[in-house]
Amino acid sequence: MDFASLVAALQNPEIYPEKPVTVDLVQTHISAIFFAGHHVYKVKKPVNFGFLDFTTLEKRAYYCQQEVDLNRRLAREVYLGVVEVRCHQGRVSIGEGPGEVVEYAVKMKRLPQDCMMDRWLAKGLITAGVIERVAAKIAQFHAQAVTSPEISQFGNIQTIRGNLEENFSQTQKYVGFIIPAEPYREIIEASRRFLDRLHSLFRKRMAEGKIRDCHGDLHLEHICLGEEILIYDCIEFNPRLRYSDVASDIAFLVMDLDSRQAPLLSADLASRYLAISRDWTLYLLLDFYKSYRAYVRAKVASFRLDDPSLSSEEKALNLREAGRYYRLSHFYAARMNRPLLLITGGWIGTGKSTLASALAEALGWEWLRADVIRKELARISPWQHRFEDFHRGIYTPEFSQKTYRALLERARNSLESGESIILDASFKKQADRLAARELARTWQAGFLFIECQASDEKIRERLARRVSEKSDPSDGRWEILAEQKKDYDPVEGFEPDLVLFLNTERPLEECLAGIFRHLLLRAGRELSRAVH
Repeated sequence: MDFASLVAALQNPEIYPEKPVTVDLVQTHISAIFFAGHHVYKVKKPVNFGFLDFTTLEKRAYYCQQEVDLNRRLAREVYLGVVEVRCHQGRVSIGEGPGEVVEYAVKMKRLPQDCMMDRWLAKGLITAGVIERVAAKIAQFHAQAVTSPEISQFGNIQTIRGNLEENFSQTQKYVGFIIPAEPYREIIEASRRFLDRLHSLFRKRMAEGKIRDCHGDLHLEHICLGEEILIYDCIEFNPRLRYSDVASDIAFLVMDLDSRQAPLLSADLASRYLAISRDWTLYLLLDFYKSYRAYVRAKVASFRLDDPSLSSEEKALNLREAGRYYRLSHFYAARMNRPLLLITGGWIGTGKSTLASALAEALGWEWLRADVIRKELARISPWQHRFEDFHRGIYTPEFSQKTYRALLERARNSLESGESIILDASFKKQADRLAARELARTWQAGFLFIECQASDEKIRERLARRVSEKSDPSDGRWEILAEQKKDYDPVEGFEPDLVLFLNTERPLEECLAGIFRHLLLRAGRELSRAVH
């Protein structure tokens, strides 16, 4: 029986066990999907596209079972199993019975289309609670997803570079037609530079087991929102399209929200995923993988334009879609190598160094402490304490200005080479904060001032512990806090996105999550302004 005859036979309600009133057919380039009452039957087409091969009955049986097994990871009750399609004396039937097995189908529960995440988004029904549940579901899935030395190899720099270059070569013919030459060149240059600059990060991700058997096609249409979050239709036909960094997997969904003009929901999802997973280095990869995912979407839409069977209306629709995704990929590419100058400030004992140290360790960024530089300038050991009176000794206003000049000069060297850096000082003077912001602007870097805050009770406790341990280069102590408060300029004149007031009495992991949330929401607002 040829495939066209099989499709025609499978539209007969009488052959289904549930005897539906009607059977609706939806076809994709690789499947024929039959909606029969409360169930769905999915049959794979006998095609070979290189990246998938369904040309034999044995292969289709295998991939039907793969589809069931893999999708049960995120939607167990939806995927009911693989059923046989038989033909006996010219009559097709489903399930056990007489006749030859001519095909296999994946049997699923039918999900309500109105509960798909794209529909909810269009209706404005996506709340913070929904985003929290989706983020938790995906983070838990990624934590439990299989990894192995073989899977980890799909995260090596050569594989990722190969995927990128394949995209660029396959879309070259669309340059000047769908994507202008300059954005095309800039996406290529930014992506290559990112890989060259952060190759050690990709190796680190492999070593930490972040390359896993993921979903591979994680976007809004594949998420059903209800009492339980159900995520379905992962890639079963080619494991290399599933084996990836978890950052690439979540970046697909985050990018999909951006593409639908929901950048703040996108930022919310990314920040909640980070807060749950504590996978802080994933933050560094988001723009890279979002650019990659958007480019793949643009490429696929471009390919459709080569289909002679498309109507002029369909071609116009695909042309707009391809252009939109190319623009989005270019937007991410423009940010992926942009350094960040992050400065911490606040009174003594508010946790500036603890926070800066944790950020530096999490992201691999350079961390410069004013306490250390001050003593280097005074030619004494960082561990040699100078418990001076306020504004005396190496803490005079003149020596402090010398210290801040040295701090900013070292930061300039890092920004000039494209590297992000964390400056740890009190930054009690507005002039020094503004000088740091101006430095970031000069080198077209991002900027964030984090003012650390804590109660006097907590500050006193921290300072007492620090003095007793004698393992910190800071000379801060309770006796000078009152004077420092008087000498501390109020924070003013900064756009809200450039400053974060942080209560450091919260657990350190919560503080880190708060910083990344601020940065991601800021990026979302930046995209929102660019789109509108």
